[in-house]
Amino acid sequence: MTDLTPAEALERAREAADAASDAATAAQAAADAAQGYVAQAAGGTGDLLADAAAAATGGAIDPFVFRLSIFVLAIFVGYYVVWSVTPALHTPLMAVTNAISSVIVVGALLAVGVDLSTGEGTLMARVFGFLALAMASVNIFGGFLVTQRMLAMYKKKQR
Repeated sequence: MTDLTPAEALERAREAADAASDAATAAQAAADAAQGYVAQAAGGTGDLLADAAAAATGGAIDPFVFRLSIFVLAIFVGYYVVWSVTPALHTPLMAVTNAISSVIVVGALLAVGVDLSTGEGTLMARVFGFLALAMASVNIFGGFLVTQRMLAMYKKKQR
């Protein structure tokens, strides 16, 4: 290390304090934005995270890019989690998947039931709600069939 003069040390300390002050200001702005979004119930968790990231970076990250990156990461995590499951854990995993799909069914029913006459919803919300309802229903019933087949594999064969 080099020896610093007191004046150089003081100048570096001031620069570090200024950088810390700037970081604290940005963090406070992000916290205020996140608190405002939570208080207003502005949307789902992904929307809150995307908007908070945009606020923290001064708009450098587009919320769409942030949401897309979360979606892509979720695909990879889901792939590796599902394919690394041992056969003994398949049935509990299917039960959890069916539970998640049942929550999707509730949300899809709410989207399908949007009243078009009051102007609160659009036809596209109903179409996507119907598609989500159909796909989640197929997932639930297919999951039950696969679970029944897995459980049948563990039963003793009768002679």
